[in-house]
Amino acid sequence: MNEPLIAVAAAGVLALIFAFWRARVVARADAGTDEMIEIAGYIREGAMAFLNREYRVLAIFVLVVAGLLAAVNLPRGTSLVAVSFMVGAVCSGLAGFFGMRVATLANVRTAAAARHSIARALDVAFTGGSVMGMCVVGLGVLGLSGLFLIYVNTIGSDVTSVTGKVLAILSGFSLGASSIALFARVGGGIYTKAADIGADLVGKLEAGIPEDDPRNPASIADAVGDNVGDVAGMGADLFESYVGAIIGAMILGVPYATSLGAAEPLNYVVLPLVLAGLGIVVSILATFLVRTSEDGNPQVALNLGVFGSAILMLPVAYFAIDYFADQGALNILGAMVLGLSGGVGIALATEYYTASGRGPVNAIAASSLTGTATNIIAGLGIGMQSTTIPIMVIAGALVGAHELAGLYGIAMAGLGMLCTVGVQLAVDAYGPIADNAGGIAEMSHLPPEVRARTDQLDAVGNTTAAIGKGFAIGSAALTALALFSAFRTQAQLERLDLLNPIVMAGVFVGGMIPFLFSSMAMKAVGDAAGEMIEEVRRQFREIPGLMEGTAKADYRRCVDISTSAAIRRMIVPGLLAVTVPVVTGFIGKEALGGLLAGVTVSGVLLALFMSNAGGAWDNAKKVIEAGEHGGKGSEAHKAAVVGDTVGDPFKDTAGPSLNILIKLMAIVAVVIAPLLV
Repeated sequence: MNEPLIAVAAAGVLALIFAFWRARVVARADAGTDEMIEIAGYIREGAMAFLNREYRVLAIFVLVVAGLLAAVNLPRGTSLVAVSFMVGAVCSGLAGFFGMRVATLANVRTAAAARHSIARALDVAFTGGSVMGMCVVGLGVLGLSGLFLIYVNTIGSDVTSVTGKVLAILSGFSLGASSIALFARVGGGIYTKAADIGADLVGKLEAGIPEDDPRNPASIADAVGDNVGDVAGMGADLFESYVGAIIGAMILGVPYATSLGAAEPLNYVVLPLVLAGLGIVVSILATFLVRTSEDGNPQVALNLGVFGSAILMLPVAYFAIDYFADQGALNILGAMVLGLSGGVGIALATEYYTASGRGPVNAIAASSLTGTATNIIAGLGIGMQSTTIPIMVIAGALVGAHELAGLYGIAMAGLGMLCTVGVQLAVDAYGPIADNAGGIAEMSHLPPEVRARTDQLDAVGNTTAAIGKGFAIGSAALTALALFSAFRTQAQLERLDLLNPIVMAGVFVGGMIPFLFSSMAMKAVGDAAGEMIEEVRRQFREIPGLMEGTAKADYRRCVDISTSAAIRRMIVPGLLAVTVPVVTGFIGKEALGGLLAGVTVSGVLLALFMSNAGGAWDNAKKVIEAGEHGGKGSEAHKAAVVGDTVGDPFKDTAGPSLNILIKLMAIVAVVIAPLLV
């Protein structure tokens, strides 16, 4: 067993070496004029200040939870779960830290490259994004394979030791990753939307100045928020999905192999790690497919990387599965293909409902002609409708994967969607880098053609961000189902009887949790945005010459407001996700099973609705800003700005955080499951 695990760990090291090389490439690129470097310095300083304060708070949380895990598991001899938890938390935090560092270097260099050509700007932005992608997969695979290697060589490598102790201890890694991810997503979402709403409502509607105008005191905080929410937040989200899918499949490996009468059951435990390691190599190769010419379409270049990696992965996966699985190899591959194609299906459905030029977005833009109320109604309707296709795709993948390979098949479908997450996350992280580049170009008064190029990259980034959110929700659904199946196995829960009132009570409470969680996140954004709006108004009122452009705004004050508000308000929603499954578990494992079923169903639906409605409102505003229905400054535009502002916390705070909520609650259940038997 040692040889394949060492090879997988080597793949993790390879990803980190590749990330380091790409970071050096970005750092050596031209950073532009002194004014550009100064503005980028404000953004980097704000982003790292937030991350440092967030990690200081999370360090206390991690130490307390690790202590509790060690104490509770000591009688069973599984107290090493606390070590796994801390390693998972540190790996997740490091991925966010490195990704953010490079993203805040890449933004100004993308703007500088856009002075020459769109092809060079795309190359810098995507190279910066690929650092985040490779850090996530590298640290995830290295952490998991390294711990697994240590545990099987110290605890035991026989089937009983691996299923009885090693995997229970290893699941702590996913709990650590999930905990950090939830706080990063909620905290980052509150930060970015407080700044965004403050900048939009006071800047655009009240002061009548354009987006990213240096006179707007919240403009730097808004740019920082793009990194905090969409680089560190998305990275932590997909890191957690990636790790959760691997561990879920590992836990279900031996039961599936035993049901087939396989000669080497532990091969089915190692297989998910091997596939993840091979996915790293494929992702690295796929990054070289992302190239465009000056008159080429950046969207096509990015799609080539994403879909190219998926196509390359299939034959590689086939040979790996055929080598490790002596029974059911084709069925396992079929389940992976279903997951992979399900991810593509969800991405295409998301793109249809949220992309500019499509029917749903055009309908919302047209509804803005009759006022704010009709814009809001249209957006809510489109968001609700947009859940249909993704849910049908998830249901189809779920049933098909189960028919092919049982519960292990469901886990492998989730892993199929996430095997090449390195390149998918690179595309996702490209978006905020391009967005920041546009802001820097505007604030440093670069020529209009530079802003036109960054706007083209940003428009593509908006679509990739929406697709990335759909992908994250789809992968979250399958990962949560895999972890739910792992919980059933660990807790020895044969079936959930819906006629049992304890189970139904759990389902109802679970169904309510995403709504309560979302209300906390939305209220936090509203309160923080209120503080930001007051500060921006105060600066316009009290700083002489600010509106005329002869005085400088106090950017640091706005950054401080967003940082403090986000750190303060992320604690309670995060604790809710951790404590509810623990309390429910003491009522009974059936109640906890019902809770997980309820939270998964309502959480996935609500996340799809919120993310897609928010994305559609955003692009409806952009359609009007491009000249439709009266263009900028018209009554339709004012209505669309309000709709977009309502959609902001939908798509960037509450919606994405729900992905992590359902996975975190599931992994908490997996970790405490042995205590419930």
